[in-house]
Amino acid sequence: MLQVKDLNVSYGAIHALHGVSLEVNEGEIVSLIGANGAGKTTTLHTISGLKKATSGEVLLDGQNLLATAPDKIIHLGMAHVPEGRRIFASMTVAENLEMGAFIYKDKARIEQDMENVYQHFPRLKERYRQAAGTLSGGEQQMLAIGRAMMSRPKILLMDEPSMGLSPLLVKEIFRIIEQLNQTGITVLLVEQNAKMALSIANRAYVLETGKIVMSGNAKDMLEDDKVRRAYLGL
Repeated sequence: MLQVKDLNVSYGAIHALHGVSLEVNEGEIVSLIGANGAGKTTTLHTISGLKKATSGEVLLDGQNLLATAPDKIIHLGMAHVPEGRRIFASMTVAENLEMGAFIYKDKARIEQDMENVYQHFPRLKERYRQAAGTLSGGEQQMLAIGRAMMSRPKILLMDEPSMGLSPLLVKEIFRIIEQLNQTGITVLLVEQNAKMALSIANRAYVLETGKIVMSGNAKDMLEDDKVRRAYLGL
């Protein structure tokens, strides 16, 4: 479904990504792990059109995204759940969800999709009139995921969904990611919590200083001594 080929990205004189190549097949959860500053967020931003590449290709179902505006990429079936949630704090929960459906004009469809989000996140339904900025961290993360779901994506890019959450909420968020994947949504997951990310992924890539240094079956990586020492604290 998604192919990233020899991607190079620079911030001025800083070469952030060095020939990054990865692929995500339909129906998979693929994790991208690495230390802070390795280039994980830059990779997602470039895939979703928020950052321009110096060179390379990003193909979604064979269509090159690098010349495509971010709002057009959403039309093609990709949604991005950003690091730090980036919800609209002064707007209500329901208004945030409506923003996720901005590419649609069919009110009945939007209402149907909101009900679908509320089924996954009952707490959001309880708080649908509440200002999003007053939600807990876990509820804000649920809202960020729900907002992305409103565009009916076939692939979700998720950036650090567990950041700042309690261990109990981390487990809940990862259960929800698995649940969404079981409904047919493909997931590319960037995550600092490498153990959790590898435990739910089919495959994984390790990014170090802008380069892919390892890839393979996620369960095998959980048992790999180098990965365990570097990223799992074992």
